[in-house]
Amino acid sequence: MKVSCLQENLQRALAQVSRAVATKTALPVLSNVLLATDDGRLRIAATNLEIGITTWIGASIDEEGRVTVDARLLSEFVNTLPNAPVSLAAEPGRLTLHVQSGRDKAGINGIDADDFPVIPRLEGEAYVAAVDPQVLRDMIAQVEFAAATDESRPVLAGVLARFEDRTLTLAAADGFRLAVREGELVEPVSERLDAIVPARGMRELARILADQTEPVRLAITPNQSQLLVRVGDTEFLSRLIDGTFPDFRQIIPREFNTRLEMGRDAFLNAVRRAGYFARDNNDVVRLEVHGGEEEFMPGSVEISANAAERGSSQSFVDASVTGPELQIAFNSRYLSDVLGALRNGQVVVGVNGANQAGVVRSASADDYTHVIMPMVIGAG
Repeated sequence: MKVSCLQENLQRALAQVSRAVATKTALPVLSNVLLATDDGRLRIAATNLEIGITTWIGASIDEEGRVTVDARLLSEFVNTLPNAPVSLAAEPGRLTLHVQSGRDKAGINGIDADDFPVIPRLEGEAYVAAVDPQVLRDMIAQVEFAAATDESRPVLAGVLARFEDRTLTLAAADGFRLAVREGELVEPVSERLDAIVPARGMRELARILADQTEPVRLAITPNQSQLLVRVGDTEFLSRLIDGTFPDFRQIIPREFNTRLEMGRDAFLNAVRRAGYFARDNNDVVRLEVHGGEEEFMPGSVEISANAAERGSSQSFVDASVTGPELQIAFNSRYLSDVLGALRNGQVVVGVNGANQAGVVRSASADDYTHVIMPMVIGAG
């Protein structure tokens, strides 16, 4: 193989695919990046067997070929090179990649490309849907953090993607909270399909979507084992989790005895202040709802936390209160996560009692719902 390309293009491509490089693996080739000539361009790929990222960059190709080398070492070396053409060469039968830019050069030992796993391409009779990339990116950001971080129940470590008519629904739950976001597809799909994507895969996909504007295609392989996404000159692949996601519609309360509406920023800051004290008390923060002194006066929500060794805090947030006063406790991190995902504006909190799940939504949109299980009042 003998090719040359621009340093900035190679650096950007290596940074993109490196997210899929395995960091701890019994297979050394999974710590490598694949470099291969492909129809007049240079193909760069990496996989950890859960996700795979492949991208193509323009290159001048003198000799066809392919090789795999240590992804981190190649990236570190290329990152320090000047913004100028870079030559990449590997002699037939030799597993050393020679990298040169001007007078700077290196020889990086590699592994036979035949040992590198095959990363499937988007082709054949795959189930395909198209969606606006920025809508998908926002959807992922509002749900993936609610997925479980342990693998004891594999389906809860993933994000459900449900394709139905013109709607894509993403849902994630860890047993203590549930996040559901709906978005519109570019065109309707022919049949409903559910796929569970590992949460880490969803996070990496969101990064790839960062500056895209054209609709992206999401494809599910015919055996429903992999998700493939084409984003410009990059293809992303994730394995799917086998199993059935819980019926999240049954978890979401439909009516509320008490409804609160307040500014998101004020509420988030109050929760964060309480959270500093709650760290030493199982992250418990207490919400005490106070109605207005007279019928048309605004009410307030007192957000407090207490830790025996650290102290206590109380904050008050003005709120529109409908329904009876009450006290309820939540995990401060869970509240901070959802309020951070909503970003701005007014938020609505619906509750039915101290021992029943609360629901957090945006006051201006009905496409996002977040359910949080309460904690025991006085815990700790």
